[in-house]
Amino acid sequence: MRRGSLSVWQSLLLRAGLALGLMGIAVAGHWFDRDGLRDNLDGQISFLDVLYFTAVTITTVGYGDIVPVTQQARMFDTLVVTPIRIFIWLIFLGTAYSFVFQKTWDRIRTHMIKGTLNEHYIVCGFGSGGEAAVIELIRQGVDPRKIVVVDADPARVAAAYDLGVTALEGDATHNATLEAACVDCATALLVSPGRDDTAALVVLSARQLNPSIPISASVRAVENEDLLSQAGATSIINPVSLGGHLLARSSTHCGAVDYIRDLAAADGRVALHERVATAAEVGKPLRAIGPGLGVRLLRRGVPIGFWEEGAERIEAGDQIIEIMPVSQSAAPTAPS
Repeated sequence: MRRGSLSVWQSLLLRAGLALGLMGIAVAGHWFDRDGLRDNLDGQISFLDVLYFTAVTITTVGYGDIVPVTQQARMFDTLVVTPIRIFIWLIFLGTAYSFVFQKTWDRIRTHMIKGTLNEHYIVCGFGSGGEAAVIELIRQGVDPRKIVVVDADPARVAAAYDLGVTALEGDATHNATLEAACVDCATALLVSPGRDDTAALVVLSARQLNPSIPISASVRAVENEDLLSQAGATSIINPVSLGGHLLARSSTHCGAVDYIRDLAAADGRVALHERVATAAEVGKPLRAIGPGLGVRLLRRGVPIGFWEEGAERIEAGDQIIEIMPVSQSAAPTAPS
């Protein structure tokens, strides 16, 4: 779903200007060679006659009241006016297609796409962060058709199409855009527009349309993390701070940093997996689960480490975060 880079009025003005320019070329040619024309009514060729003859010749085959009589005038009509006539008709047909047939088809296509979207992932912003998130989702086994990218930049929308995902050109801060992306039935929303204020507006809009959807947001300034949290973001990622922590730690704990990267990337040997505790696991300690290595519980939104007392007994509804070999880890699932 992609819009053109020009607005409706800009496109109309451009097409009208091109048509008038082509007609101007034909008018100029007929006027400078008006001696090659003959008016069967009064025998005189005025500028109005030239305008009339040009308009009639370009839009029809003529009425015969004014005709070219010299070889030069006939060659001009054949080699110049006829191609201009074809180009102008193509402009008219293209305009009708763009503003009637294409709009109708786009509405039908949008409706068809919306009918197939359910439990999908929405990525708002296809800059470096958003693109990396989409690639990572695909690496983790998410069907590209289950990923919807929303961006206002046509070039980024085209780049998203190249990855095989569904792309929507529009402003993600607008409710209508998020509704078109079917945020009401999405599995998760990933927000990475490149600006913290824009990210906050996207989160607010999405939270209004879907109060329960998990929202992960990228933030650049540390002081804006609370703002995104208050707006309704479930998870907040600060790539600048995270990169700084890893950079500093790598100077003395290179192996630990490599393991963190291994956990975060889908192409590593191990992966973090989050799931709901099964009935068979309720009542058992976190260390007793398998086949993954349990490292944390999320109980009603509160994190509990494997060393803490609360991890000695898993309760119904707990989210288990475990480390598993990539070969055994499933595609990412949103917390319920």
